[in-house]
Amino acid sequence: MDSMQAYDACVEALADFARNAGFSAVLLGLSGGLDSAVVAAMCADAFGSGNVHAYLLPGPYSTDHSIADAQEEADILGISSQVISIKEPYEAFSRVLAGPCGGTFDGMASQNTQARCRMVCLMALSNRYGWMLVNTGNKSEAMMGYSTLYGDTAGAFAPLGGLYKTDVYAVARARNARAAAEGGTPPIPQHVLTKPPSAELAPGQRDEVSLGIDYGTLDNILIGHYETGLSAAELAEGSLSGIRSEMEIAAIIRRVDGNAFKRALEPPFPGAAFYG
Repeated sequence: MDSMQAYDACVEALADFARNAGFSAVLLGLSGGLDSAVVAAMCADAFGSGNVHAYLLPGPYSTDHSIADAQEEADILGISSQVISIKEPYEAFSRVLAGPCGGTFDGMASQNTQARCRMVCLMALSNRYGWMLVNTGNKSEAMMGYSTLYGDTAGAFAPLGGLYKTDVYAVARARNARAAAEGGTPPIPQHVLTKPPSAELAPGQRDEVSLGIDYGTLDNILIGHYETGLSAAELAEGSLSGIRSEMEIAAIIRRVDGNAFKRALEPPFPGAAFYG
């Protein structure tokens, strides 16, 4: 399945799921990052721009360029957008939890609380208006447990749930190319495709630094082991670019296996066979 076919399969699966569940309109959090940009485009293609509602949810570490990128995406797609800051609810949680957390509220507890504040806002809007919340996570991060339970794992359906991060880049470029070929404006701004991925949950945070590995190498390992069935030793001996030592590969496999409990709580995603 090529990248454009994969994109269209995700759109079709999203539309079918929503229709079967009785939804005709959706909402999502639009962060200014690649994943949410691609999901916003998929939603607009699946439901029409008038039925997609995007919310920009800046927190204490959100950058101005991310807000600008998210707004640009919404404007290109013609979907409604609104900014709701999570700073006040996050600060309230921080004040309440600092004592029980030992006097300071930082680290993983702080970062995950930001993600959960965003989901509280999105679910409240979903309940108020009867719109289906669409998840924006990808398969690489779900496999690694690089997500927040009851935070960015929330949503009724994850159209990118079967795509690794490198696949998301590929389908984004394919969708942009189709728009350009049709004389339209590419829906994914170039800056979103080129800037370093970041959840922006801490000052200067970068996803590949937090993961301890770049997405290209990570996906080579994940695809090689879980889609092709190669062992850590076979991957280490192979010729795939970026593959690390057997010990490092085995550590990644252990991390994936150890995060099965998180994946059990991820929303459903397209069942199309992108691999194999």
